[in-house]
Amino acid sequence: MNWSGVRKRVAELARADRARQVFGAWDRYGARGHHFRLADPLSESDVSEAEAQRGVLLPEDYRGFLLEVGAGGAGPGYGVSSLSRSDAGWLWTEVDGGMSHDRLRVPFSAAEESARVQAEHSAKEPVESAFAVEDAFREAYRAWLEEDEALFDWSTSGAVNLSHEGCGYCSWLVVSGPERGRMWLDERAGDGTFHPLGAPHVPVEFAGWYLDWVETSEAAARRHR
Repeated sequence: MNWSGVRKRVAELARADRARQVFGAWDRYGARGHHFRLADPLSESDVSEAEAQRGVLLPEDYRGFLLEVGAGGAGPGYGVSSLSRSDAGWLWTEVDGGMSHDRLRVPFSAAEESARVQAEHSAKEPVESAFAVEDAFREAYRAWLEEDEALFDWSTSGAVNLSHEGCGYCSWLVVSGPERGRMWLDERAGDGTFHPLGAPHVPVEFAGWYLDWVETSEAAARRHR
């Protein structure tokens, strides 16, 4: 993947006539948002150190982005989570919907297995009409929600939460296991599922996801004549 010129294209978006039309770049008051700003790129030694610490080899296109475009910042949704060194080591920051960095080396499950497990869990959701006592339903539902959170923790092992897309939706990049390199979308906040982006057997990888955002943003920010 050749990232040449992408950083410049993103910087030029901030000066476009309709830059504020791009979702996530500014909020309604102009104070928040990524403002098309990118963090500085990382060095080869930085990325290698982060990989060694987290026990993964980052997908090649995302690795190139870190080295040539930036460690994070402007991007889909409210921006791309930045990879940076902290007192706790290398961490991805600035994204809603937390993640455990300790599970990145745990292989992410295949799409079919993840879908099967999610469907089985959804089928067990308690229905109030099946309970004679409301308190019993509430207790059963509370236990089901706890299991739901545990299931999501399992589902996101081996993946990095890269972007908050709004309304609780988040985009994840798989960094280990059979789905490595593929982008997944968490739509559970809208009663959806956690699923791979793209059509079946047509994976969306980081470069395609990010460059599609650049092209879409350029179109949205272009002056209407």
